[in-house]
Amino acid sequence: MLEDEAEDAGNAEQAIAEKHEHHMDHGEGDHEHGGGHDGHGGMHEGHEQMFRRRFFVSTLLSIPVLLYSPTLQEWLGFFVPAFPGSEWINPVFAVIVFAYGGIPFLQMAIPEVRDRSPGMMTLISMAISVAFVYSLASVVFPTQSAFFWELVTLIDIMLLGHWIEMRSVRRASSALDELAKLMPDTAERITDDGETENVPVSELEEGDLVLVRPGASVPADGVVEEGDSDVNEAMITGESKPVSKEPGDEVIGGTVNGDGSLRVQVGATGEETTLAGIMRLVEEAQQSKSRTQALADRAAGWLFYVAVGAAAVTAVAWTVATTFNATVIERVVTVLVIACPHALGLAIPLVVAINTSLAAQNGMLVRDRIAMEQARELDSIIFDKTGTLTKGEHGVVGIETVGAVDEDEALKLAAAVESDSEHMIARAIREAADKRSIDAPDASNFEAMKGRGVRATVEGEEVYVGGPNLLDHLDAGVPSALATFAEEAGENAQTVVYLVREGELTAAFAMADVIREESYAAVDALHDLDIEVAMLTGDSSDVANAVADELGIDTVFAEVLPEDKDKKVQELQDQGKLVGMVGDGVNDAPALTRADVGIAIGSGTDVAVQSADVILVQSNPMDVVRLVKLSKASYRKMQENIVWAAGYNVFAIPLAAGVLAPIGILLSPAVGALLMSLSTVIVAINAQLLRRVDLSVPSLTGLSPSGRPEPAD
Repeated sequence: MLEDEAEDAGNAEQAIAEKHEHHMDHGEGDHEHGGGHDGHGGMHEGHEQMFRRRFFVSTLLSIPVLLYSPTLQEWLGFFVPAFPGSEWINPVFAVIVFAYGGIPFLQMAIPEVRDRSPGMMTLISMAISVAFVYSLASVVFPTQSAFFWELVTLIDIMLLGHWIEMRSVRRASSALDELAKLMPDTAERITDDGETENVPVSELEEGDLVLVRPGASVPADGVVEEGDSDVNEAMITGESKPVSKEPGDEVIGGTVNGDGSLRVQVGATGEETTLAGIMRLVEEAQQSKSRTQALADRAAGWLFYVAVGAAAVTAVAWTVATTFNATVIERVVTVLVIACPHALGLAIPLVVAINTSLAAQNGMLVRDRIAMEQARELDSIIFDKTGTLTKGEHGVVGIETVGAVDEDEALKLAAAVESDSEHMIARAIREAADKRSIDAPDASNFEAMKGRGVRATVEGEEVYVGGPNLLDHLDAGVPSALATFAEEAGENAQTVVYLVREGELTAAFAMADVIREESYAAVDALHDLDIEVAMLTGDSSDVANAVADELGIDTVFAEVLPEDKDKKVQELQDQGKLVGMVGDGVNDAPALTRADVGIAIGSGTDVAVQSADVILVQSNPMDVVRLVKLSKASYRKMQENIVWAAGYNVFAIPLAAGVLAPIGILLSPAVGALLMSLSTVIVAINAQLLRRVDLSVPSLTGLSPSGRPEPAD
């Protein structure tokens, strides 16, 4: 039992310090990661309970040592009756506490010593070993005092600190546990005869048809075959509003169905699902190293040598000032204890765990922690235009009418004519009518006129919709207002579609790739963060410049072939800029790879994107702003924790060495351990404050007359 728990302790330290290569051989099978949904959280929870148990048992065994300590009896003015053999209470119970509560620290120091990379476990081991050996020696060779009570309280405090750390790490790593809980254990599979059967989710196969009842979780990724409902995707995408689903729409395993029933054809199961991919990304991000973590590891190594040097100087100075006695050993032990960089081991991993948890909750999947840290330093961010800053689909961006026809009437007639067409312009006109809640009347005698447009009879009138070729075909004159409108639209690289009713040209529609409302706010927010915004597109210069002028973009790269996009990223990097690239993760792969921070947007359901460092589940440019804000806040917390975890030694080590001894102030080893543990607690609390970072962005209720988004009231 003792050896098993010692091995568990080694694994727990591995989880804290992230030194997987050192400690993997010390783990028990039950605690290996990846053993199903409970693997990740169960590992941390098991270690937390182990340290908790050791702390309480060791503390209970320490009580006799404290009661029979002559020093404490003298200080606190109490007396405990002696009995034959009571003189052995202190050494016997101290040895038990050392073996049960102290040996794990020595085992965790072995890999550090073996790899010649001394750190916090080496320092802790040195401190308790010196106190233990000196105290046992005092039994054989009576000295002024023994350190039995200091030794047991020191071990108790160390165990308490570990317990607190593992509890914090478990809570911070709960993102994976919460994601794992989303997936139901069973599903209702629809058989060939239309009946339903309950089966384990693990037995589902691609192509199966499952019934998702109201309020139930979707058991696997798939496509809606039948039914209409709203699905809550908040835990997967960060989108707080339920998403409407109808036949043909994709659903994600683990999301929660609303009030309607859905029949879903399974498209992916097990490790191929979006949820499983997200869990892999979150886990990889939490386990990967970062530059700041490397700095913390180096700081721990430096602190070891500083502590050993300070302990040596302390020993020499006190020996010269007095003689070599218990006081000298006490000063050396206190210096070693108070210099333990225990908090340093928690400073970075805890912030990273919270960072990746917050990112996942906000629809940001971090694959590379170094890139996440670099996001705070970005000088320039390049956006792919189509599908990123724009919706990647045509929409009506302007309407001009003449005569008695108003905009709503023009849209009604055009939508009626285009009701049977699947052309992208037809869809754009119908969507524009839907947004205005315009009901299009029925049309008859529909005819597609190749290269010119379409014709139909609406409410007894002959109505045409088409481009300039239609006007030439009908020999229709163009009123000056519509001519001016068409000229301005052409200057903005917009397509113009005309409406002709009963031979009379009555309206014109300007069509363009619709700019996302979020793009306006994203560009403004990035400018507020002093980040230059560039746009990369294969479209013509006229189209690109029109979008750039509308959004206020600083740099435009137009008419760029997909294979040349990475060269544009290189151009900015050659100017000494740290560049982020935002694209769709497919045809932008070379540019995403070339960029210092590659961000795939709108690829949340394809978590296998290998070219991006960060994947944004939603097609929302504002998530790029959230990413930068979170990166800045996380790095600030890392720096604060490193400064506190290592910086307090500047004051603590001299104090432990006894520089204030002339005025009667001396720290005992137990007080030194208390100060070190207090530093650990402060670091843990400071890391938790990262959860309060404001990642909110302005809500958009529509466009102002100038075309820019208006914030919600």
